Amino acid sequence: MKYSLTIILIAACCWSWSCSRSAQSLPPAPRDVLSTLKKDHPRLILDEPGLAKLKENLKEDKLLQKCRDDVLKEADGYLDRPALTYRKIGPRLLRVSRACVSRMYALGLAWRLTGRKAYAEKAVENLLAVCRFQDWNPSHFLDVAEMSHAVAIGYDWFYDYLDADTRNTVRSALIEKGLKAGITAYQQVALGDAYESEYPIEVPYWWATVEHNWNQVCNGGLIIGALAVAETDPIYAERIILTAVKYLPIAISKYGPDGAWPEGPSYWNYATRYTVYCLAALESALGTDFGLSRIDGFSQAALFPIFMAGPTGLYFNFADAGERSRIGNLPPLFWLAKRFDLPIAAQAERGMIADSPADPLDLIWYIPRGDREPGPPLLDKLFRGPVEVAVFRSDWGDTNAIFIGVKAGYNQVNHAHLDVGSFVMDALGTRWIKDLGSDDYNLPGYWEEDTQEGQRWAYFRLNSFSHNIPVLDNENQNVLAETKIVRFESNDSSGFALVDLTSAYERSAEEVRRGIALVQNRSAVLVQDEFRLKTVSDIAWGLTTDAEISLQQDRVILTKDGRQLIVKILSPASASFVVESAEQKPPEKPNLGVKRLIMRLDDQRVDLRIAVLLSPVREDSGTLHQPELSPLANW
Repeated sequence: MKYSLTIILIAACCWSWSCSRSAQSLPPAPRDVLSTLKKDHPRLILDEPGLAKLKENLKEDKLLQKCRDDVLKEADGYLDRPALTYRKIGPRLLRVSRACVSRMYALGLAWRLTGRKAYAEKAVENLLAVCRFQDWNPSHFLDVAEMSHAVAIGYDWFYDYLDADTRNTVRSALIEKGLKAGITAYQQVALGDAYESEYPIEVPYWWATVEHNWNQVCNGGLIIGALAVAETDPIYAERIILTAVKYLPIAISKYGPDGAWPEGPSYWNYATRYTVYCLAALESALGTDFGLSRIDGFSQAALFPIFMAGPTGLYFNFADAGERSRIGNLPPLFWLAKRFDLPIAAQAERGMIADSPADPLDLIWYIPRGDREPGPPLLDKLFRGPVEVAVFRSDWGDTNAIFIGVKAGYNQVNHAHLDVGSFVMDALGTRWIKDLGSDDYNLPGYWEEDTQEGQRWAYFRLNSFSHNIPVLDNENQNVLAETKIVRFESNDSSGFALVDLTSAYERSAEEVRRGIALVQNRSAVLVQDEFRLKTVSDIAWGLTTDAEISLQQDRVILTKDGRQLIVKILSPASASFVVESAEQKPPEKPNLGVKRLIMRLDDQRVDLRIAVLLSPVREDSGTLHQPELSPLANW
């Protein structure tokens, strides 16, 4: 049976809003959801009173003036670029959608601050270009969501500049290519197999109720699009807002209980940006976010990227994250800092925009320096949730400080690698122990992840063999492993985490535990693994590094950037390291210059302890020294 759009919309009025997958119950948005709608434009993110306050603040604040200059420079760069064209890379139009988002914010803010007509003309040229596209690629729905967001901002911010015909063109495209596609997806969720779409191109709908970034981006992008046209087309706005507000808690609840994001720091940025875009738009247009910001854990979300960045500026980049993904700004930190009274988050973002170009949202959400700046946070932090992370450091202000991060959790969260127990390490201003990050998303079978034989796990960067973990019997970790950090301790002289990794190795071991500690007054790192084996097993204990490696009689010396890290095996006393290449052949990323430092222990029986000390070699008054070796710990 086919349903016309009219029937779909009528059916929505009596549709049950329950969702069995919802991780947290919130009251649904009221049926008079648009009763508080601000009728005038602009009403999204930055309304006219907000703009007036921004202009006033610009008179005094030098850093804010620097942000404005950065945004104007970005907007100037778009003036000579041709309008956006329809160009897919693999199955995605996403790069074009994101480019449109960037152009609308930069050109829109530049025009609203200066009144310079060239900015408006270029923005409208791009708006009309994307509105003429054949579609916004609904088969990859992120593309639709981001383009809906972009066009909504353009329509709203340039509303008074657009003539009536252009307004109608843009509004019609937003509805036909964006909002209707979203409603089609929502209807499929509601009716399941009973629904046959009349939409001319297949519209996937699984994103509506997932627990990861697609939920926030797709539901959030549609909300922003719906709010832009709510006064002229309320039937779309009501349906989309009511549905999206019901589904968003499924993903937002994954920040709980401590603010961590299971998909890692890169996707924290993506998911949190869209959560904040959406909440800010709801508040500016309707005066409410329907309680979404009160979901457990979200109030602490700003802490996650702050603690995940080492003193090198590189992230603990687990999942499909690049280690350099902290090089860039995180405007949501300003919004989160204001909403949840977290001055440390505002301080962190001010530090970033002082040294790198500001984002337009940095300008909009900017928080000036206060009379009393917060001191450094705790040295160590434990984040619990679907992925658990413990991080330790010897100092916050010293770029040469030691930083160590170790992860546990579920191997099937979105973007996960088979790497529970893996860690990274910074010291002396250098990343010594690495995570290689993602590979090419367009590789065949990259997302075949839910079975042990999935194609995803054949790729070196994603499987267990590239990570800083033990490998038992030459096998990947269990793809369904669920692991926990079972102890976490922190004091002035040390920090320690104990991870129960048993379910990752259940085919070979009765129990596997990994302890990682900052020892000797936080001057060295001890990694200690304990195995209770089921049968005779081969164990390969590995580290990934791009440092030069020198194998000595009783130790290994890593050298990078003129500095050294000593790797010493404490147990088993007879064990030694070998060096293997981590380089791969196309079509995988090559990992040029990257090596694996591996301890191979064959035919191991019953119980085994592996302990390795990692000691940075510090220079003090021209004398090189290293800490004394740590005794084995009783964990």
